[in-house]
Amino acid sequence: MQSVTKSVVSTVIGIAVGRGDFPDLDTPVLKYFESGSVDNVDDKKRQMTIRHLLIMTTGLEWNEDYPYSDPRNTAANMQGVPDWVKFTMDRPMSKEPGKSFQYNSGATLILGHLFSKATGMDIEEYAVRYLFNPLGIDNFYWKRTPFGLAETQEGLYVSSRDIAKIAYLYLKQGMWEDKSIVPRTWINVSITPFVSITDNRSVEYGYSWWLLNYEYKGQVSRAFAGIGFGGQYPIVIPELDLVIVFTGWNILAEGPSMSSQEAIKRILEAVIEP
Repeated sequence: MQSVTKSVVSTVIGIAVGRGDFPDLDTPVLKYFESGSVDNVDDKKRQMTIRHLLIMTTGLEWNEDYPYSDPRNTAANMQGVPDWVKFTMDRPMSKEPGKSFQYNSGATLILGHLFSKATGMDIEEYAVRYLFNPLGIDNFYWKRTPFGLAETQEGLYVSSRDIAKIAYLYLKQGMWEDKSIVPRTWINVSITPFVSITDNRSVEYGYSWWLLNYEYKGQVSRAFAGIGFGGQYPIVIPELDLVIVFTGWNILAEGPSMSSQEAIKRILEAVIEP
């Protein structure tokens, strides 16, 4: 599912927060690293919190706008070294945390590291116990970094039907078969816009979920989605009580592609009577 993994990680963190297993989101990230183990520590890096990791406002120097085959892409460089966590945490700060959005796969990788430190459990193990098993998800694979950490930024492989189950939790306020799996409060805050991606606020970002405006029959409404490289989209449209899942592998810049908003448009044209 590529970066849809980030949205699943947010879901697992929400469960852990609700169970009291995960720290306050305003806890400084450096609390979970030994003194002297992180380079380029300054006042800005000391201010970086778990919440900043979730909403991609870390302030770390990072550029993931280039193609992943381009050596200027920071995430691609991260995957070329053994210790991805250290690579990310050692980056110098370019901005004060919380000031602006900068898409950063390393930030979600750090969340996986913090999760194991804070809970004493690997995030995959926790997900199986409290998310996958209750939803009947038993056919999946989660890639690992060279140091054995779950690739929380992009490494989850799961079927379209099973990712739809997770998206369905967000449609139904965290409920599955009359049982609360994810706290309602976490669902609601996850799809709250914390940062705007476009000037007109048609695309915003919550807790590792994308918030999207879509237009249908002259009216603008709001959907939210996970978005993964190559065309992975679990999309939730609350107004229509609808979950849509697309998977694909359109990875070439010159190849065919479809945005999440275009996907919404096409599906609505197909399923809603004129």
